[in-house]
Amino acid sequence: MRDMKAAREFMVLSQIAARGIADTRVLSAMRAMPRHRFVPAEYEDFAYDDRPLPIGYEQTISQPYIVGRMLEALALRGGEEVLEIGAGSGYQASLLGMLARQVWSLERIPALKERASRLIEELGLKNVAILLGDGFAGLQKQAPFNAIIISAAPVSIPPALFEQLSSEGGVLVSPEGPPGCQDLVRITRRGPRFFRENLLDVSFVPMLPGIAP
Repeated sequence: MRDMKAAREFMVLSQIAARGIADTRVLSAMRAMPRHRFVPAEYEDFAYDDRPLPIGYEQTISQPYIVGRMLEALALRGGEEVLEIGAGSGYQASLLGMLARQVWSLERIPALKERASRLIEELGLKNVAILLGDGFAGLQKQAPFNAIIISAAPVSIPPALFEQLSSEGGVLVSPEGPPGCQDLVRITRRGPRFFRENLLDVSFVPMLPGIAP
C-alpha cells in the first residue's frame, strides 16, 4: 500500500507545479483532495501517476496535470457559480468545490452520477451538486455561470453553453475538436463578444449527447 499523502504531495510538486502551474489555490486543493478515492480499487496505487485512468463505462479520470491546467485557466477566486459538464468520477467537481462558491456538475451516465454524488457527500462538500443531465443543453435554470468547464471533447462548443456563460467576464474552458485533433480552449465573454484562446493540444473522450440508458 502506497503512502497516499506522500504520493499526492509528490504529484503536486513533480507533475503540477514543476510544469508551470502556479495558482496557489489550485495547488492547495490538489494537495488536499484524495484522488485515490475517485478511481476503482484496482487502480488506487496508480491514482497519483501522471496519466488518465479508467473509471468504467468507457470513461476516464483525466491525468492530474490536465486537471490542474484546466482549473488554473478558469482563474477562480472563490465567489463564482460554476457549471461542469461531465462529472465522471467527481474528482474535478470536488476540486471546483474547494475553489468556487457553488458548483453544478452534469453527468449523463446514471451509475457515474450516483457514485460521484456519494463520494462528494462523504467528503462533506455541501456546495457541489451532481445532476443527471445532457451537457449539450447545459443548465439554463441556474444560468448565468461565471465559469463553465467541459470534461469531454465536443467537436464544437454547444451553443447553449455560450448562452449560459455570464456576459460579465465569464470564462469557459474545454477541449474541442474531433478525436486526434483536439485543442484545449479558453473562451471569455464580455457583453455580446467572445474571445478565444487555444491553450494546448489535448486528447479527451468525445462529448456525447443525451442521457445514457
